[in-house]
Amino acid sequence: MPDQLDAAPYDALLLLSFGGPEGPDDVVPFLENVTRGRGIPRERLKEVGQHYYLFGGVSPINAQNRQLLDALREDFAEHGLDLPVYWGNRNWAPYLTDTLREMVADGRRRIAVLATSAYASYSGCRQYRENLADALATLQAEGLELPRVDKLRHYFNHPGFVRPMVDGVLASLAALPEDVRAGAHLAFTTHSIPQSAADTSGPADEHTANGQGGAYVAQHLDVARVIADEVRAETGIEHPWQLVYQSRSGAPHIPWLEPDICDHLEALHGAGAPAVVMVPIGFVSDHMEVLYDLDTEATAKAAELGLPVARSATVGADPRFAGAVRDLLLERAAGERGRTPERCALGTLGPSHDLCPAGCCPARAPRPAAAGADSNHAGEV
Repeated sequence: MPDQLDAAPYDALLLLSFGGPEGPDDVVPFLENVTRGRGIPRERLKEVGQHYYLFGGVSPINAQNRQLLDALREDFAEHGLDLPVYWGNRNWAPYLTDTLREMVADGRRRIAVLATSAYASYSGCRQYRENLADALATLQAEGLELPRVDKLRHYFNHPGFVRPMVDGVLASLAALPEDVRAGAHLAFTTHSIPQSAADTSGPADEHTANGQGGAYVAQHLDVARVIADEVRAETGIEHPWQLVYQSRSGAPHIPWLEPDICDHLEALHGAGAPAVVMVPIGFVSDHMEVLYDLDTEATAKAAELGLPVARSATVGADPRFAGAVRDLLLERAAGERGRTPERCALGTLGPSHDLCPAGCCPARAPRPAAAGADSNHAGEV
């Protein structure tokens, strides 16, 4: 096998995702999994679940992960990469622990992990590593031989992740009425998180204390600039843009990243913007937070304002993203074999780290986390 297609030492890839309900009866149990330990009453979870019930109690995320699995397997086969791909979720079936147990039974001992979260943050990186550590601890308690798990680096600025989003923006601009197209603003959206979590995202030397810093914000801003620049190069038009936020879920007294997308639409309308393209750069696929917060809530706000809007596509199972995953896997494998691989990245920040350093995206309370510089192969801090 040519060196560039050699995945050794890895013998499997694990797609690790959030999970979502697949029917009305799943909604509250799913939300109980997501909020476990927070003491949220069941009645409150039923209220929150109304977003899911609007869509039959089904989140699109699991179906989209199945599509991504198919795309990955097809890409690997087309390029002669003989590596099995598994799938496990944090909060719903197929559960991560069950999938790792299956992988161990299949003889997998060195596992590369792709999380469906592209950016640095506690909930987007460290929490996945904590879930891996918890699952490995369960397997260890069962007396199973533990595999080594390595989480692939953040891919927010990999060309295979960014360029499909550029095409999505171009398609959305083309879908706007011609008389408002040239003046359309771009609203790059991502999940709002507490300002304290934003400030402490990424390696410790990137942490800030001003409520708008850290790697989470910096990475999104860099991707937004790249997309806006490529759209300008393609169209010859410089569209004004801003990074905005959605899906806030915290207590009102705790500062979270702002502005919210609906507030931003109101501000743009008040300033005379003729149209807006909403660009969900913070999300890998069109899951519930995109489907409800943008396609339902924000679109309804725009209609109320009389503001033309379009929402561009997420990356999903785009073949270029599947190719990016292959690149990330082979890049990491070469590094593990002592090679110095080419590491693709757009923008100004360069490729992310392979191993999360100590102090990176710290938890609210210290917990074991696998696949980092502060852990051993079993996931112990």
